[in-house]
Amino acid sequence: MRETPWWHDAVVYEIYVRSFADSTGDGVGDLAGVRSRLPYLADLGVDAIWLTPFYRSPMADGGYDVADYRDVDPLFGTLDDFDDLVADAHDQGLRLMVDIVPNHSSAAHPWFQKALNAPEGSPERDRYIFRPSPPGRPDAEPNNWLSVFGGPAWTRLPDDQWYLHLFAPQQPDFNWNNPEVREDFLTTLRFWLDRGVDGFRIDVAMGLHKAEGLPDTTIGFGARSPIWSRPEVHQVYREWRAVLDSYPGDRAAVGEVWTDSAEDLALYVRPDELHQSFNFAWLEAPWSAAAFREVIETTLVAMRVPTWVLSNHDVVRHATRYGEGAADPGAGLARAHAALLTMLALPGSAYLYQGEELGLTEVKNLPPEVRQDPVYFRTRGAMPGRDGCRVPLPWTGTAPPFGFGPGGSWLPQPSEWAELTVERQTADPGSTLSFYRRALAARRSLRGTLPDAITWLDSPADTLLFSREPLVCAVNCGTDPVRLPPHDRVLISSAPLDGGVLPPDAGAWLLRD
Repeated sequence: MRETPWWHDAVVYEIYVRSFADSTGDGVGDLAGVRSRLPYLADLGVDAIWLTPFYRSPMADGGYDVADYRDVDPLFGTLDDFDDLVADAHDQGLRLMVDIVPNHSSAAHPWFQKALNAPEGSPERDRYIFRPSPPGRPDAEPNNWLSVFGGPAWTRLPDDQWYLHLFAPQQPDFNWNNPEVREDFLTTLRFWLDRGVDGFRIDVAMGLHKAEGLPDTTIGFGARSPIWSRPEVHQVYREWRAVLDSYPGDRAAVGEVWTDSAEDLALYVRPDELHQSFNFAWLEAPWSAAAFREVIETTLVAMRVPTWVLSNHDVVRHATRYGEGAADPGAGLARAHAALLTMLALPGSAYLYQGEELGLTEVKNLPPEVRQDPVYFRTRGAMPGRDGCRVPLPWTGTAPPFGFGPGGSWLPQPSEWAELTVERQTADPGSTLSFYRRALAARRSLRGTLPDAITWLDSPADTLLFSREPLVCAVNCGTDPVRLPPHDRVLISSAPLDGGVLPPDAGAWLLRD
């Protein structure tokens, strides 16, 4: 009998490379810094790590503007550093996934620079999406599409042609109808697979193809949008799947797919396409038993191998989100602990974002002069952007940069993080870090023993109770304590249980032997 692939129930830890650990003292995290902290990750109890882009880039969008897909930016190290990181990760029992950015490149990419210097209709321009203004409207954009980062999705060139960028102007969109683009990305996949990576996280995986004629739109991310989730994108992932399947070791791909429904999402994980896709409905759900149950039920019906994620480098940290509007200032963190137990008890794989295991919250008071997210600048400060969840991690000591590196840090760390360093929390059995280690160890102790389905159990209003025999997960999203069902022992709880009662904003795992 074939063993279950590693990604089927893995816990994957996202490393935002710029903010994880700095080995050089320049204030920016790097590959050698990640390598130095691999024992911490192995001790935490995760199965795999996912690295955000470390490729050559002008860093207009934190590395998601790639100028060379098959090299390491000197800011992060060298290819030798990458090879050493892969080898050490595997020695520590950790799989390693890397980010790939296929919807757009950097404007500094050699292909785009050639396109800028080539005439209209040339092969060089056909690798991207260039268009003229509409007939009779010489100063108008080719259509009404908007950038995800704010403002129009078009930038005009001196020859009056416009180029499409669904994100920043420094990130021109590829033309995926061009066979050179398709072949070049297949080459890139093989380049990193040959270096030993265990898989890819695909940025903007629902992008790539656009509707013929680029019509105006008011539709969101669904299958009827002319911008996103076009049917043609699925053939791209069939080609990618064939490449991944040609390598040993269950190499995997997970897509960043924003859709309007679980049914649309399920199209990306058909047996011959991606292995997994992020389940952002879970991330977007408010602190609510009813909302959680709806997402869980919808996901388990639609997805063969579900994923669960609460935070990443693009969203406000969930310890902050869950605390918004709560009277108790500690409610956000308490709810985050309970949500972790809920997520880890569900079938499928779980994705963690660096720093959540330390209980880090969103840093909201960053001064304008240190901000780097193009969202902040494109909206002229109307949207704060994503810098607040990207502040470098605190490792040791009592003052910034808290052991992040020999120098400072590219974004300033709050002084109150002195209470949240890895060093301090490791010594405290009641810390968030200690709780994460216990939760991940408990999950590992049950690996291979639980069914791939859940059974809902009767429970009071504002609570969740489900079983994967012999495990029972209980979550209290209400304001009153609730009595736990009969059980033989408590495997782990996010708050003290007094007399078999689960307090508000808490979760517990029960075993029925």
